[in-house]
Amino acid sequence: MSRLLLIRVLTEVAEHGGGGGHEGRPEIANFVTLVNTIFHGKGIAGILLHYQAVVYAWLVVGVIALFAYFSSRNRRLVPGSLQNLVEMVVEGLYNFFLGILGPQGEKFVPFLGTLFIYIFIMNIFGLVPGMFSSTSNLNVTLALAICVFVYVQYTGIRRNGLLKYLWHMAGSPTSVVEWLLAPLNLPIHIIGELARPVSLSLRLFGNITGEDVLIAVFVGLGIASLSFLKLPVGVPLHVPFIFLAILTSLIQALVFALLSTIYFSLMLPHPGEHE
Repeated sequence: MSRLLLIRVLTEVAEHGGGGGHEGRPEIANFVTLVNTIFHGKGIAGILLHYQAVVYAWLVVGVIALFAYFSSRNRRLVPGSLQNLVEMVVEGLYNFFLGILGPQGEKFVPFLGTLFIYIFIMNIFGLVPGMFSSTSNLNVTLALAICVFVYVQYTGIRRNGLLKYLWHMAGSPTSVVEWLLAPLNLPIHIIGELARPVSLSLRLFGNITGEDVLIAVFVGLGIASLSFLKLPVGVPLHVPFIFLAILTSLIQALVFALLSTIYFSLMLPHPGEHE
């Protein structure tokens, strides 16, 4: 592979709309963009490039499934290192989410825990050579946020009943004045509910995209700094930002899962509420 091709693949997004709409955005190459560059976007290479966010999202699902399988196939009373790691993560997430939701929220812990792990691994996947962070694609983050939104609304209707759900949406009026303000509160609460998936998706998308662009820019600068030597490598200026990206990836996954937990908490019936 020529040096020119390597630099182009390392520092530029594919020119044919790679990653579902990332034209012009600096991006570290992955296996899909590499194949697309070699085959000039023809045939299946172009299809994979267009749907690379979906491809890598399913690849993360496969990684999680394999990890879960190998950690649970030989379960023992005295756990091994892998089983012990998984049990620590599961117990930590269980206690964390249950501390917010209370005993009535135990049903939602598997969903929220899986959501956190899935998002975190997708976030850091782009730091692995040849891989891509699917959460740097707005379509993926919006799909995740919509899943949370639908499940939260379904939970609110199922746990409270349709009438009480609408009563909550109207601001839980109890006095005459509050009932008079209900026609105003209802659309405000509806807009607030609809804004939640938008804010969830944009926050995650923006932060992960920022990480990827920052690292890609410093990779390009590192390569350019040694361009006079005609080498296909450069100064690893991006290495310090990888550790920062791991931290922010963890924080963003936690924020997404935490806000989702709070949304569930707000929908669940609470003791002492006015009937």
